[in-house]
Amino acid sequence: MKQFLDENFLLSNKTAQELYHGYAKHMPIIDYHCHLPPQQIAEDKQFKSLTEVWLYGDHYKWRAMRTNGVEERFCTGDASDREKFQQWAATVPYTLRNPLYHWTHLELQRYFGITDILNEKTADAIYDQCTAMLQTKEYTVRNLLRKMNVAVVCTTDDPVDSLEYHAKIKADGFEIPILPAFRPDQAMNVSDAAKFNGYIRQLEAVTGISVSSFDDFLYALQNRHDFFAAAGCSVSDHGLEEIYADDFTGSEINSIFNKIHSGKPLNESEQRKFKSAMLVHFAEWDWEKGWVQQFHLGALRNNNSRMLQQLGPDTGWDSIGDFSQGRPLASFLNKLDSDNKLAKTIIYNLNPADNELMATMIGNFNDGSAAGKVQFGAAWWFLDQKDGMVKQMNALSNMGLLSRFVGMLTDSRSFLSFPRHEYFRRLLCNLFGEEIERGEIPADMEWVGKVVKDICYRNAQQYFGWQGIIPQTS
Repeated sequence: MKQFLDENFLLSNKTAQELYHGYAKHMPIIDYHCHLPPQQIAEDKQFKSLTEVWLYGDHYKWRAMRTNGVEERFCTGDASDREKFQQWAATVPYTLRNPLYHWTHLELQRYFGITDILNEKTADAIYDQCTAMLQTKEYTVRNLLRKMNVAVVCTTDDPVDSLEYHAKIKADGFEIPILPAFRPDQAMNVSDAAKFNGYIRQLEAVTGISVSSFDDFLYALQNRHDFFAAAGCSVSDHGLEEIYADDFTGSEINSIFNKIHSGKPLNESEQRKFKSAMLVHFAEWDWEKGWVQQFHLGALRNNNSRMLQQLGPDTGWDSIGDFSQGRPLASFLNKLDSDNKLAKTIIYNLNPADNELMATMIGNFNDGSAAGKVQFGAAWWFLDQKDGMVKQMNALSNMGLLSRFVGMLTDSRSFLSFPRHEYFRRLLCNLFGEEIERGEIPADMEWVGKVVKDICYRNAQQYFGWQGIIPQTS
C-alpha cells in the first residue's frame, strides 16, 4: 500500500516519476489567468490567520461545507476565524475523492511542511502552527509567490479599473511581473438597464469621455483598452455562457444602445445582438495589438436567487451549463478569420460533453501563422480535477497537438492555490509515462521530457510573447 501524498503521488510507474522529477517539477510557473487581488500584492499583505488566506472568498470550500451541513455563518458569516477553520477541518474528511482533499493536503505540505491529515482532531494544532508561520516575513504575499517559483501572474481586471496597484508593484521593482488582463464582461452585460447605465457612468468618470451614443461608448472602451496596453496588458478574457454570434447591422446596434441608454429594457434578441457586436469589437482590438484573447464558456451562474440576493455573485451557486456551443463559436471565429483579424485565442470549456467539440473546433482556425494559435484551454472550475484534466488532455491529444498546449493556470483567488500546477504536471507526466511503459510512445526521454517542459512552461512563455520579461529555461 502506497503512502498518501508521497513524492510519487499520482505517478504510477518509474517512467512517469522520471518525467516529473527530472523535467516538470522545477519548471517555473506561468499563471496567465487568475483572480488574485493586485492590491494584496502591492501591499505585500501579511495574512492574520490561516482562515483569511485559505477560506475567505473560496467558494469551492464553502460549497463543500454547506453540503456537509455547515451553517452559512461558518462560511461567509460572522463566526470567528478559528471557528470557521474548525468547521472546514471537520468537513475535510468527508471530501474524500473530491479534489479539495488533494489540494488541501498538497497546500499544507508545500507551504507549511505539514504532513498530518486535517480533521477535527488536528484542526487546532494545524491552525495555530500555520497562523504563526503566516506572521513571519517569509509568508508575505510576495514571498508566497517566490516560494512557489512563480514567473508571471495575470490578474483579471475590469476596464474601469485604475490599475493603480499594478503601477505600484512595478514601481516597487518587484521581480515577478504582475500583469493586468482586460475583462470587459460588464461592458456587454445589458440584462439590466439600470446597472448598465451605472457602468457607463463609471466609464465616463475614468475616461473623461461623455457617452451619449454607441460610438462614444466604443471610443471610451477603446481608450481603456489602450490604457491597459500601456500598463503592460497583452491578454483579454471573457466569462460567457456561450459565444454570441447573431447577425446584426450597425444601425440596429445604434438603436439598441439608444434604447437601453434611455433606461428601457432590451428583449432577448436585442441583448444577443448587442453582445455579438461587442465581442467582435473587442476581438478586433485584441488582434490590432497582438493580444491573446480568452473565452471561458459554459457556466450557468447564480442559480440560487435567494442566496444571490443575500451574498452576491461568486459565492458558490453556479454550475455547469448545457449551452449549444458549436455553431455560434464557429461563426464567430470564422467572421474574424475571414477578415484576417483573428488574434491568438484560448477557449475554455466547462461542460465535459463538449470536450471533443472544442478540440476539433480549434483545428478549424489554426492557420500555421503561430504554433497553437487557437488553443483548447486547460480544464477549469468544476473540471480542474484529476478526471477533468485527463479528459481535456486526452481530447486535445486525440484531435489536436497536446505538445503545443500552453498548460495549466490556477483561476484562483487564493495565494495558496499554486500546487494546482503541480497537480496538473503530475497528471501530465503520468499520461506520458503510462503510454511509454505500454510501448505506445517511444522511450525517448530527451524528446518526451522536452515536450513536458514545453507544456509546463515554455509554450506559454512563447505564446504570450513573454520571453523578454520572465526567465529562460533549458
